[in-house]
Amino acid sequence: MQVISNYPTHKQYSPYLTLLKDEWAALSPGSVQPLTAQEVKDLQGINENISMEEVSSVYLPLSRLIHLYTTASQDLHSVTNLFLHKKTNKVPYIIGMAGSVAVGKSTTARLIQALLSRWPNHPKVELVTTDGFLHPNRVLEERGIMNRKGFPESYDTSKLINFLADLKSGKEQVSAPVYSHLVYDIVEGEEQTVTSPDIVIVEGINVLQVAHDGREIPEVFVSDFFDFSIYVDAKEEDIFKWYIERFKTLRTTAFKNPNSYFKRYAELSDEEATQVATKIWKDINEVNLYNNILPTKHRADLILRKGDNHSVERLHLRKI
Repeated sequence: MQVISNYPTHKQYSPYLTLLKDEWAALSPGSVQPLTAQEVKDLQGINENISMEEVSSVYLPLSRLIHLYTTASQDLHSVTNLFLHKKTNKVPYIIGMAGSVAVGKSTTARLIQALLSRWPNHPKVELVTTDGFLHPNRVLEERGIMNRKGFPESYDTSKLINFLADLKSGKEQVSAPVYSHLVYDIVEGEEQTVTSPDIVIVEGINVLQVAHDGREIPEVFVSDFFDFSIYVDAKEEDIFKWYIERFKTLRTTAFKNPNSYFKRYAELSDEEATQVATKIWKDINEVNLYNNILPTKHRADLILRKGDNHSVERLHLRKI
């Protein structure tokens, strides 16, 4: 499949400033690395091996940039209160994080959360995944779209928008549903409560989605609530490879759990696992990537482009 971008290819007219990894690293000289090697290890996902050098050269400068943006937003809030001659509730700085299944966006989100919480003025950083806003399996089954889980129509978008609207209206305490990857469903009765956060990272494959396949365009998009957005990018063949590797590893970890929705895959051989994972990728994840996720890439403020070793090679930052 091929995605055709509407943007001119000549960098002179690009809406992005492109920096190689070394150029990006130089933008944050002298910053002290606040994370230990063990903390980084605990934050990374399956089959990812994020080095301390990668954290220092990519994610630490990124946290500095977001820290500067957040501080500027807080200053703007104070100036607005001064102009209005009244004090309004503070609202969190919201970051959207998008990208394909298996591209490593969850690890990126966790690293950014950990680093941002170490900067002054915004120590309370929350991470919310949009998996919690998926419709329960019973609803997906009733609608005949269980095989399109993760596609835009599988989410309760209204609930997600209401959650974000509450955050941006300054509501002190807001709750989000909880999703379990083990049982592959919403956990009934459980909620993630977010109380007076300074920053909220909203991570999900379709958070930059706007409209699709004949649906009436809504008045409000999820991305309307984002102050900054990040798209984690890589070649499709690399993402596919990472997906297969992760699937094989899960056979000996999560799939072994008797409560796992995918326990039927635990005893597959390497060859069988590759066949099953390839079919799932081709029938579901690849279709979702090309039809719904990849077309949103150029709506992001920052694109992190990874190489085949999961390491970020270059960054595209939207010009202001």
